[in-house]
Amino acid sequence: MSVNIFAWVGFNIFVLIMLAIDLGIFHKKSHEISLKESLAWTFVWVFLALIFNTGIYFFAGREPALAFLTGYLIEKSLSMDNLFVFLLIFSYFKVAPIYQHKILFWGIFGAIIMRAIFIAAGITLIKQFHWIIYIFGALLIYSGIKLIFEQAKEIHPERNPVIKIFRRFFPVTKDYVGGKFFVRQNSKIFATPLFIVLLVVETTDLIFAVDSIPAILSITQDPFIVYTSNVFAILGLRALYFTLSSIIRLFHLLNYGLAVILVFVGVKMLLEGIFEIPIGISLAVVMGILILSVIASLIFPCSKKEMLCSSGNKNNQSL
Repeated sequence: MSVNIFAWVGFNIFVLIMLAIDLGIFHKKSHEISLKESLAWTFVWVFLALIFNTGIYFFAGREPALAFLTGYLIEKSLSMDNLFVFLLIFSYFKVAPIYQHKILFWGIFGAIIMRAIFIAAGITLIKQFHWIIYIFGALLIYSGIKLIFEQAKEIHPERNPVIKIFRRFFPVTKDYVGGKFFVRQNSKIFATPLFIVLLVVETTDLIFAVDSIPAILSITQDPFIVYTSNVFAILGLRALYFTLSSIIRLFHLLNYGLAVILVFVGVKMLLEGIFEIPIGISLAVVMGILILSVIASLIFPCSKKEMLCSSGNKNNQSL
């Protein structure tokens, strides 16, 4: 898919405008996001992604449009796994609901920048050293198998090297100071625990990118398709978090579906050059796995006593 510089600039301007509208108008004041509001924003982002996908179909053709949709679904489904971790992070640090949107907003802003760097690096590596695609494939299969046998999610901020380094060189206040990331006390600038949470969210997304970027590169190595599908999935993640945070237990088997998707795209990468799986089939497989995992979760609901369904999940550490 040949894309000129104006398409890149135009898309990024659109993203910046939407983020400015989100933060500057609809969320100018910190408030707890209601289910109704989060559902509305989830619909907006999905609708915009589908409109964009339709534009790709008319301007670039069927194959690029299918690649975008498949990549978007993969990134969106893998992003669902982020939601479980975000729940743990906010629970661990006892972040008030009214400030969670602010953290997710800036976290996602940083995630877009990091993903752009990862995508550029990944595509460059594949073009220069094609054999690296097999390493990506093996990594995805390993991640998928690991996810299947993962009994519970845990977070250990005290082990995070970024947090350790930051605390060594920058003072942090003991308590939250409203929704501020930094404050001045006694002519000295202090970071607040809210900024520490933001750092944890950013580094967590960096880890998730190790899986998600190779996953979409198994579908296409078109930079524009990979980047735009990633960005749309990430932009909708914030609203999706507030939509699913109260009902996430209903989809307790989704992790297994995500694991199967990772294994599938990993195998697809390993078969590169031997047998090419058409994008249409990849799309059908991804959609089928997601639908089956959701249906299975509803048919076999978990009890509140089960660890897998608990939003706490061994979250009893203290800083």
